[in-house]
Amino acid sequence: MIDADSEARVAVVTGNGRAFSAGGDMALLKAMADDPAVREREMDLSRELVMNMVRCRVPVIAAVNGPAVGLGCSIVSLSDVVYMAETAFLSDPHVAVGLVAADGGPLTWPLHTSLLLAKEYAFTGDRISAERAVAIGLANHVVPDDQVLDAAMAVARRIAELPQQAVEATKRVLNHHLESAVLMTIDFAMAAEAESFTTADLRDNIERFLER
Repeated sequence: MIDADSEARVAVVTGNGRAFSAGGDMALLKAMADDPAVREREMDLSRELVMNMVRCRVPVIAAVNGPAVGLGCSIVSLSDVVYMAETAFLSDPHVAVGLVAADGGPLTWPLHTSLLLAKEYAFTGDRISAERAVAIGLANHVVPDDQVLDAAMAVARRIAELPQQAVEATKRVLNHHLESAVLMTIDFAMAAEAESFTTADLRDNIERFLER
């Protein structure tokens, strides 16, 4: 955990390869649908990830080098500054596959963009291009594909050189808004997503995908 490193001043997250995150693992989703113990374990991990990012001491800079789908989209929405490659996109397809987006965009998007837009993209799972993400407040900057990590690292270095206590306390002030919103919704969201693993809609979608 980065908070345990007292020397850490800022973190940069990016993908390893062409995608920032390609999306859910259908084999894992099937295991979660079939086994309540696996489901409970994974839901606990999801909740922990969300809360750890919300309460992270240092600024987190996202360098979105490619598609950010599902959990990857959630990580972007929980980051503090977001740089997106021109060909990257965001998508939260939870609902499209039959799941409640307990750790996804609906937790945070209403703070970044309008409630109407948050609903549209949560319901449909439609791709949000880098240009569109910046226009509606889900990202800060669009940069050429081969420059996204360099741009994120440059702002990370600027932040790392600023007075540490001022940066961290200011982030905490700002994230009180985010934490309040997440705490207000996450328990219901997690319970609802756990219930959605028992539905026929999800099971049918998993089977269709695995049969391809």
